[in-house]
Amino acid sequence: MPIIDFVIIIVYLVAVFLVGLYFYRRNDTKEDYYVGGRGMSPWHVGISVVATDVGGGFSIGLGGLGFVMGLSGSWLLFTGLVGAWLSAVLIIPRLKKLDRLHSFITFPDFLRFRYNNKVALFAAIVAGIGYLGFTGGQILAGAKLATGTIFADMPLPIDPMYFSLIVIALIILVYTALGGLKAVIYTDTIQWIILLVGLIFVTIPMVLIDLGGIGAMFEQLPPEFSSLTNVSFIQIVNWFVTIIPIWFIGMTLYQRMYACKDEKDAKKAWYIAGLFEYPIMAFSGVFLGMAARIYFPESDPEMGLPKLIKEILPIGIQGLIIAAYFSAIMSTADSCLIASSGNFLSDIYEKYINKNASPKKLMVVSQWTTLVIGLIAFVIAASFEEVLSIILHAYSFMVAALLIPTLFAYFKKDNSSLAALVSMVAGGSLTLLLIFFEIKIAFGLDPSFWGILISLISFVIVGKFDKKNMLN
Repeated sequence: MPIIDFVIIIVYLVAVFLVGLYFYRRNDTKEDYYVGGRGMSPWHVGISVVATDVGGGFSIGLGGLGFVMGLSGSWLLFTGLVGAWLSAVLIIPRLKKLDRLHSFITFPDFLRFRYNNKVALFAAIVAGIGYLGFTGGQILAGAKLATGTIFADMPLPIDPMYFSLIVIALIILVYTALGGLKAVIYTDTIQWIILLVGLIFVTIPMVLIDLGGIGAMFEQLPPEFSSLTNVSFIQIVNWFVTIIPIWFIGMTLYQRMYACKDEKDAKKAWYIAGLFEYPIMAFSGVFLGMAARIYFPESDPEMGLPKLIKEILPIGIQGLIIAAYFSAIMSTADSCLIASSGNFLSDIYEKYINKNASPKKLMVVSQWTTLVIGLIAFVIAASFEEVLSIILHAYSFMVAALLIPTLFAYFKKDNSSLAALVSMVAGGSLTLLLIFFEIKIAFGLDPSFWGILISLISFVIVGKFDKKNMLN
């Protein structure tokens, strides 16, 4: 890679570290670290939401979908628009009313209020495990990007992919452990602007010029790539079932709801996020994946986009776009680390290990927790080959375990805490069983569908017979 592109990437990373260091010095309490002091603007939060949800994992994954199915891959992020707007209408008004009274920090805080400490503890464990997988997906996305661009022609002492995994993991870990949620949200805004400008105003126009226009591009692709129906109905159902519910249970999303000062700002942030997800990022991502297929038809689909950036873009521009994609990856990875760390600190450490810890002690524990969780996520990233697989498996597990008790907590009074626990265990366990043993069940539906179904059945049956655990 030319020296000027290295300089651009290094300057960008240094700037990000400086932001983390700045907020490290300004974070005084766990509320500063985990919910940004509860006064963030809706534009900052909205852009941070989409940066976190789409991030590098879905960006690289979308490129892979565009590579294999064309424009129909955009349906993946249509779920983001639907999920964001449903959450804004159904969840935010109820949650912000409670948050104003009780100053929640985490998603399990809400479940603790509606059920009990045991439910909150189990939810924290489930969410923590799920976000470990999601963070691993971002690290793998960054490693694929680095392998296909920065380290593509560089002699390395070890396997390039493994070397990239180590470098990306270290960058993400140190930065996130320093800064907390404020650093994450403010840098998300800058990073996402870089990514959008890089994609819409630089990469896409240059690719179109090189290919001779959009008509010439589609002529070099299979005819079905220009259609929105080149995807099975079951696949769309699986995306909807797996991804939309995340907007009701995602720890990173709850932290951003808490970070908004009131319901009005939170709803505005969610509407902004939905529009950025679809159509802007949805079609940008699959378009570049389609272009990559023309240039590198024999490539691994998820490596096509990094190769496109390296081979097509000129000196100087290449470094800018790589920095933009790294920004997307960091936007998601840092948020997931903060979420997982927050679960451990607020819902496990403070409740069961050290109930009288000082604010300074909590800050130190927060940072070390973030580092340890990040190291585990690195191991997960090194164990998979496909970014999208890690992300969707993590989503499936969390949704199957947490969706049903969460919906009952919002929309029905007098719920059984035992029913919530049983439904979490039943839904999450079944989904993990189906995923890891690759068990195929009727109709080709995602394991999360069956996990949600068994979770619902368990909740209703246990709740019907368990009277002593009903809340008043």
